[in-house]
Amino acid sequence: MRKTKLTDGQLLSQYKNGNEEAFAVLLERHKDRVFTTIYVIVKDRYQAEDLMQDAFIKAIKTIKSGKYNEEGKFLPWLLRIAHNLAIDHFRKAKRYPEIVMEDGSSVFNTLEFSEAPIEDEHIKRDTHNLLKQYIQELPEAQKEVLVMRHYMQMSFQEIADATNVSINTALGRMRYALINLRKKLQHTQIAYDQNFYKK
Repeated sequence: MRKTKLTDGQLLSQYKNGNEEAFAVLLERHKDRVFTTIYVIVKDRYQAEDLMQDAFIKAIKTIKSGKYNEEGKFLPWLLRIAHNLAIDHFRKAKRYPEIVMEDGSSVFNTLEFSEAPIEDEHIKRDTHNLLKQYIQELPEAQKEVLVMRHYMQMSFQEIADATNVSINTALGRMRYALINLRKKLQHTQIAYDQNFYKK
């Protein structure tokens, strides 16, 4: 049987038994997904390529050490490694969750606060700062899904794969994140774009 026809699990078994070529097939099979998972977060092709290599190296070390036990879930496990490396990159750069959009503008500058007077930049700036603060205060799992969905434009399927949970769990975390943000913003009586939080 050709190696390209083998399942991930079969290839992993061969690799554990010393067949280095088996992992090369796995790398070729999944490198595009791993690269995309990282690239949507770091928005830099060269950095994404470096982190993709790091992800595969980490996977190899884990498998060779005998600590890999995600039988049948190789791709979600690999995407989780890639996702964590990309997020770590952001945290080290002290930019998380301050995400910069494709055009170079801050994501918070794209939010419209419908009832705040346009001329009152102080209110707008204060609201942006409060929003950033409230996002940081969310439970880690909720904050992660919110950032990936709204600021990185990832689908819930991509989020589920990257965080190794079901789509329903990802949706639930997003729902609770938005409920918590709404409560915090309503408590401060600051106007905000309610349509944004219904997405």
